[in-house]
Amino acid sequence: MMDGQQFQIIAQQVIEKAQQRGASMSEAFLASSKELLIEVSNQVVETLKMAEERGLGVRIFKDGRMGFAYTADLNPAQIDQIIDEALANSRQSTVDDGNVLPKPAPKYPALDLYDPQINSVPVEHKIELTRQIERIGRQYDPRVKITEKAGYEDSEYYVTIVNSYGLNVSYRGAYCGAYLMVVAEENGDNQTGFGMQYRRKFRDLNATQIGQEAAEKAVRMLGAKKINTQKVPVVFDPYVATNFLGILAPALSAEAVQKGKSLFAGKVNQLVGSDKITLIDDGMLPDGIASSPFDGEGVPTARTVLIERGQLKGFLHNTYTAAKDGVVSTGNGMRSSYKGTPEIGTTNFYILPGELSVEELLKDIASGLYVTEVMGMHTANPISGDFSVGAAGLWIENGQLAYPVRGVAIAGNILDLLASIDAVASDLTFFGGRGAPTCRVAKMTVSGS
Repeated sequence: MMDGQQFQIIAQQVIEKAQQRGASMSEAFLASSKELLIEVSNQVVETLKMAEERGLGVRIFKDGRMGFAYTADLNPAQIDQIIDEALANSRQSTVDDGNVLPKPAPKYPALDLYDPQINSVPVEHKIELTRQIERIGRQYDPRVKITEKAGYEDSEYYVTIVNSYGLNVSYRGAYCGAYLMVVAEENGDNQTGFGMQYRRKFRDLNATQIGQEAAEKAVRMLGAKKINTQKVPVVFDPYVATNFLGILAPALSAEAVQKGKSLFAGKVNQLVGSDKITLIDDGMLPDGIASSPFDGEGVPTARTVLIERGQLKGFLHNTYTAAKDGVVSTGNGMRSSYKGTPEIGTTNFYILPGELSVEELLKDIASGLYVTEVMGMHTANPISGDFSVGAAGLWIENGQLAYPVRGVAIAGNILDLLASIDAVASDLTFFGGRGAPTCRVAKMTVSGS
């Protein structure tokens, strides 16, 4: 990886050259990353992949138009060429008063994003960790017979952004993660289960938890039954609840609202869910996988309350949408790499936990469904909020998990779902950048046989 000083020198040169060639405003975004992927099956390493990448993205603004170009080649001649390309591209784009760059912020959040242990632990140790996770999962129960995936991955990255307003920011980060997916078999029935953890600190990965979680989830679904169609309380486990956040995230983008493609348009300060629901995007969350001191444009990240006790409070903005609406960016200008311009995206996006334990949340349910898996969530309509998905889980009887259930479907609209949540547990769990606690819906039609 290039060091920060080299990035700073290149970025400053880009801005100077771009301004000399006629840019009204210009921005240099430099990023480098180093990634490791290990996959093990039956204790044998099947994949060991290390990849490094670095590059430069240049945005140039002139006469209200914006041009962009990028390169992985940081030699001076190539940099000169992409500055010219960005200038030429700006001449082809349309004039837009949202085409502006952010000015330097007086303060950025101080975050601990880099654990040197992720880099210093030998690859052999990481391979053994992956094998250990697989061993724990396979030894949990003799019915666990197949490993579909056992893996470890980590990433270390460095970002520098400099713009012609004098904005000049950099940070270094790293994260690691491990996962296991296994298949349990009994009497011709096959069921899968998974466990995964992504952490900022290497020492926080827990092989035993990951292995046991995957095996337990697979085994408990063996012998799943079908049920009749009925209207009952439905409980979503944290993983399933985060799947529903995937419908909400694009609808809470200011870009979707400005284009008339959000089901939340025109509803600020109105009730859009039950008072049990508070939805937050927090780019400053301590140990959050998606935390960073600033977004892909150099705007400080923030804790943005989007829905508070059921009331819609606002939307996620980058600099462009904020300029269009005459508001301040929320620091959600996201870039997946140096190859793209900032889009609006979530950071650490989660439902605030409640105070009930999961046992307390279940205890009043005479009959209901605890959903642990949904299939086809990608077919949900983020504009209307309508969804219809296959589901599997565990039947609840007299407040206890009774037996596994499969072959059911649930359908509805995300706003109706939010309005009918009547309890939220305290077990907030993150899956990457999205998190949710166990959530209970008062009544919902479960379509069975």
